[in-house]
Order: sequence, then structure tokens, then C-alpha cells
Amino acid sequence: MTSQQEAATSTATPEVAVPPGKRWVILAGGVLVQLALGGVYAWSTFAKAMTSPEGFDWSQAEAAVPFETAFGMIFVGAFIGGRIQDARGPRTVAMAGGLIYSLGVIIASFAHSKDSLLLLVVGYGIVGGFGLGMAYIVPIAMLQKWFPDRPGLITGIVVGGFGFGAVITSPIGHVLIEANKAVPTKSFLYLGIAYLIAILIGASAFANPPAGYRPAGMPAPVKNAIGSDDDYTVSEALRTPQWYLLTGILTLIIFAGISLLSMAAASASDIAGFSKAGAASLVSVLGLMNGSGRIFWAWISDKIGKMPAFASLLAIEGVCLLLLPHASSTALFAMLASLTILCMGGGLGAMPSTAGRFFGVSRAGGIYGLMLIAWSIAGVVGPLVIHAVIGTNKNYAAGFTTVGIIALAAIVLTFITKPPHHDARKR
Repeated sequence: MTSQQEAATSTATPEVAVPPGKRWVILAGGVLVQLALGGVYAWSTFAKAMTSPEGFDWSQAEAAVPFETAFGMIFVGAFIGGRIQDARGPRTVAMAGGLIYSLGVIIASFAHSKDSLLLLVVGYGIVGGFGLGMAYIVPIAMLQKWFPDRPGLITGIVVGGFGFGAVITSPIGHVLIEANKAVPTKSFLYLGIAYLIAILIGASAFANPPAGYRPAGMPAPVKNAIGSDDDYTVSEALRTPQWYLLTGILTLIIFAGISLLSMAAASASDIAGFSKAGAASLVSVLGLMNGSGRIFWAWISDKIGKMPAFASLLAIEGVCLLLLPHASSTALFAMLASLTILCMGGGLGAMPSTAGRFFGVSRAGGIYGLMLIAWSIAGVVGPLVIHAVIGTNKNYAAGFTTVGIIALAAIVLTFITKPPHHDARKR
């Protein structure tokens, strides 16, 4: 053996053995955590009860404040939780985030009257939203390390759990609300306890893989798209234009989808003549599309490439939104709306592995956690824009056309976004 061969052998990363199936148990724990966190998407079920004369008789704007506050806090919790996770590991951060999230939901259960909106905003919005973001980022960053052979699909599955959370929480919440229509917030006590139990069980399996780990049979460690074994730090990633381009792409994908989601029931009735029951059923279907899109597009992005996938997501959203105000058929409206939300979920499913490919996975918690500011911006701005353009005269054509054109224009970002070069961190 030559000296060069000896040197290569001595510096090669050994394959580290772990118990068979361990990473799949951790994945199951991650999905369970995300199912509990995803209950936040069932807010419309509770908001409807709060705006009812039988409940608090709040306006729709008042009932939306806790939900929008929670979304505004997600990126704060995700960034802080991601930074702590990178330094301390995933289990403690996930459990702490789950405890804070559940505590916020339980605090919300004590908002018993029309005058208790502030308590609901503090509990569900500020405390719950922060804890949600803190716990949300953990399995996403952790599982990319356990599944370097299929990062897109796996992160798609775990964030798909978040999308499906509303499908479980909404009917349970409806039953709890029916038991006490005058004080619908009391249901948050039982949900908060259930969330805490599910998150603690799921997070108890969390752990980072040992140094040098790679799945059995994987020929070599996966390297970054930049061709270097050195992962970016958060500050280095923030000095690259790629971080801002990826965040912009994610913001606009979510912006297009959530604009529709915020108007789904009303527009379905006004444009296509859905009944109240039909519109409610459509909202449930869109929840399924949100979760399914995260899995499907995360898998597709590994096959066709990240930027082609994002370009496709924006193109489909744009075309569907342009056609939507003219879809007088219930079947056509449902199909266009479903495709739009499938793509919105797809952006959230495909972006974590994209960030890992661009910047490495060792600090994915901090880098992608801060990138989730896109979710908060889109979650607040999207509904505001679409409501303002549609207005009281219900000009759906103007509203959906405006958002559709923005989505189509955003495709240009996918053509100028390339993996960063190693030299970028030196500037």
C-alpha cells in the first residue's frame, strides 16, 4: 500500500453500526410530534364557534388574531430552537418546545368570555406559537442526518404529519365544542394535554446519529452541493445570496397557497355554489392536500431536481389561481383549489432538504429554522393582501389574478438560484 493510499484509508469515515430499524422508530416519533403540532391548522373550527352568537360573537377579524399571532411567532421559536438543537441535541429541545406549545394551548382554555381575546392571543398566539416553532424544526433537522440517502422524501413525510394534524384535530375539536358551545375555548384544555402527551412520547425517541453514521450499504457519505465536507455556519449561510433566494421562493410559494386557504370556504360558495356543508368538506380535503403535497413534492424534488420542482410548484399555483375565479363548476373549483394547496404543502416539504443540500445538515436547525420566517411572513401578509384586493364587493377575479401573477413572476427566482460556492464564506 502506498503512502497516499494509507493516508486515504486513515482519514476515511468509518461506517458506524446502529440497531436495525432505529432510524425508522425516530421517524415515527417525528411524525407523532408533527401531528400534534399540526393541530394549529384546525383553527378555523374554533374560530367559527367563537364568531357564533352562541359563542363569543366575535368578528372574523378578532377571531383571526390568535392564529395570525401564532404564525408570526413560529419563525422566532424555530430559529431559537434550531440553534439550541445544533448545540444540545434534539430530544431536550423538542420536549421543551412541546411543553411550551401545550402550555400555551392550555392557557387559551381559560379565555372564557368575549372580553378575554387578549388572553387567547397571549396563550395560543405568543406562547403556543413560540413553542410550536421550537418543536417543529427539531425532527426536520434531525432526520436529514439519519436519512442522508433520502433526505427529501423523509423530511416530506415528517412535515406531512404537520399537514395532517388538522385532519385529526378538527373533528375532535368539533365534538368538544358541541359539548360547550357557549365557551368553545374550553376544548383547548383537553387538546393541550393530549398534545403534550403525544409530543413527549414522540420526542422521547429523538437522538442525533453517531459521528460517522451512514445507512448500511451507502457507498460514501453524502457531500454538500458545494462539494465540500465543511458545512456552513448560520452566519456564513446568511452571507450568501442563496439563503435569501431560497427564503424568497418559500415565501412566495406559501403566499400563493395560503391566500387561497384563507378564503377557501367563502370563495367556494360564492364562485362555484358550494353549500355550507360542501365548503366545509372542501376545507377538509385541502388539509389532506396540504399534508400529501409535502410528501409528494419532497420525493419529486429528489428525482427531478430542487429548482425544477420549485418552478413547477409556482407555475401550477399561478395557473390554478388565474383559472379559479372562473371555475363555476364545483368539480373544477375543487380540483384547482386542491392542486394549489398541494403545491403550497410541497414547498414546505421540499425546502428543508434543499437547505441541507446547499448549506449542509450539521447546523440545519439554525439555518432552516431562520428560513421559516417565510412561513410567518406569508401567513400574515397573504390573507391581508387577498382580503384587501377582493374587498367587500367580492371581486374574486382581481384577488386571485393578482396572487396568480405574483406566483408566475416568482418563477424567475428558481432560474437564478444556484448552490453556493465554498469561497462565498470567505467574503
